[in-house]
Amino acid sequence: MSDTGAAQSTIGLAVLGSGMIVQDFLSIASDLPEFDLAAIFGNQRDVLEGLSETYGIRAVYTDYEECLADPAVEAVYVGLPNSLHFGFARRALLAGKHVICEKPFTLNLEELRELRVIASERGLMLIEAITTQYLTNYRLIKEALPTLGALKLIQCNYSQYSSRYPAFRRGEVLPAFDPALGGGALMDIGIYNIHFVVGLLGKPVSVTYSANIERGVDTSGVLVLEYPTCRVVCVGAKDCGGPVQSLVQGDGGTIVLDGPPNLCDSFTVMRTGEDPLRVDEKVHPHRMVEEFRAFALMVRTSDTAGRDERLSHSEAVLEVAARALDSAGIRLGV
Repeated sequence: MSDTGAAQSTIGLAVLGSGMIVQDFLSIASDLPEFDLAAIFGNQRDVLEGLSETYGIRAVYTDYEECLADPAVEAVYVGLPNSLHFGFARRALLAGKHVICEKPFTLNLEELRELRVIASERGLMLIEAITTQYLTNYRLIKEALPTLGALKLIQCNYSQYSSRYPAFRRGEVLPAFDPALGGGALMDIGIYNIHFVVGLLGKPVSVTYSANIERGVDTSGVLVLEYPTCRVVCVGAKDCGGPVQSLVQGDGGTIVLDGPPNLCDSFTVMRTGEDPLRVDEKVHPHRMVEEFRAFALMVRTSDTAGRDERLSHSEAVLEVAARALDSAGIRLGV
């Protein structure tokens, strides 16, 4: 860290990957003065060098050990394909680096639990880069739940026709649709629905996933979560489109969230006998800013309690996802 004072010093960040999610993050990195873009790692040097020049990233690496050995790198953002999350996060933690890892955290619970042990033993921060859990509007949805009375139904539909689906239908299997690489609808956009619901209600009593399966991967599906007094239906699709919306319904009112749960752009509270109330208190137009600010604060303050709370949530989500995949007979990473 720099010598300007530990409380406000920048954190040297290495960015792993050069795909869409990484480029999305880099587009708002200038709004995150908490971080210094110390390095970028990947296997396409020409692309990496272009990103380095565009965004002022100080070093380019195609050798991960060299990247981790860079003394300017204090934390790592894992923006690689799903199947690589565990291995690259693990190596970073073992090298003494804090880690923020894209969703899904890992492909199974055992991997996440191993990462959690390493982070705990070494006093490092480790969180999942899951925007929903850090957005102010999502927090306000949680705070509004008691005003809805007894919750009865939650419906989430995140259906987004994938630009990669036509190639998949022609026989070209890209990572987004490759079960060996952790692809599929549930672990891509469906995981946001799970984070949204589990963040509100905790772990369900039962989990059932009915999926449209092509060549071993779910291209769309319906996830049903049963709670003692509430029923939840989550639709996630990459092979078709549809209205993207979430509804939280109680016997005293309803919350309507238009748009995907990873944005929580705004929502409307409709209580019985009252005028609808539209709520939008996001602190930044881009969904990723709040999660990275939270990560920076955890690193600066060595907030192990906050880390453990976030990890417990991610573990609960991954448990639901694992039960869902198992119910549909889908195996990932093999």
